[in-house]
Amino acid sequence: MIVCFCRYMDIPVISRLYLTSAFLTTAACAVDLISPYRLYFNANLIFQQGQLWRLVTSFLYFGMFSIDFLFHMYFLVRYCRLLEEGDFRGRTANFVLLLLFGVVAIVAVAPFFSVHFLGSSLTFMMTYIWGRRNPSVRMSFLGVFTFSAPYLPWVMLTFSVLLGNPVTMDVIGILVGHSYYFLEYIYPTIAEIRGWKIQRLLVPPKLLHWACGTYYPELEGQNDNEEQPILDEQHEHNE
Repeated sequence: MIVCFCRYMDIPVISRLYLTSAFLTTAACAVDLISPYRLYFNANLIFQQGQLWRLVTSFLYFGMFSIDFLFHMYFLVRYCRLLEEGDFRGRTANFVLLLLFGVVAIVAVAPFFSVHFLGSSLTFMMTYIWGRRNPSVRMSFLGVFTFSAPYLPWVMLTFSVLLGNPVTMDVIGILVGHSYYFLEYIYPTIAEIRGWKIQRLLVPPKLLHWACGTYYPELEGQNDNEEQPILDEQHEHNE
């Protein structure tokens, strides 16, 4: 029990908060404290009737306790954690901005599709970004074949298709992840080469830095998007 608690506390704060919120939401539904019908995404209920909590709860509910739930929790905590400990180590505000970007983008396109729970899209987004940032990592799928990390979301997508699961949310997550990857890692390079005035679009505001405890007035004006070294452990791990 103590070991499990220690491992839980080793999870970075944002990833731990998301995992805990998702678990408690599912637990509340399992014991009938709340109905999933009060949680799902519905644009009319949100924007016309003011049920704004659905903007959050639709990202927290991953279905009742089952193998599918455990599958989602594994990918959520693994790749959310790897991003927070890797690219975003010491840059909590930037990581929160990544999640906010994903939430806003997914919510913007969700009304055009018949979708109700959006958490899997956010998970796919983080998996896509992690894969693109770790191209040299080799992974294994069920011990059958190996592939490099950038192909992970596509392998997961193919597996979902073979199982007959709907893949709309997965595809949305990949597209949103690619949009973030372009704006955060590709656009600044292009802007610098071409001498554009605005070289970074995804810069956390001071208020977000302050809320995350990463606002240092003495460093103001420096490039807060400077990349941090990725943990060596990521390159040594195979799925």
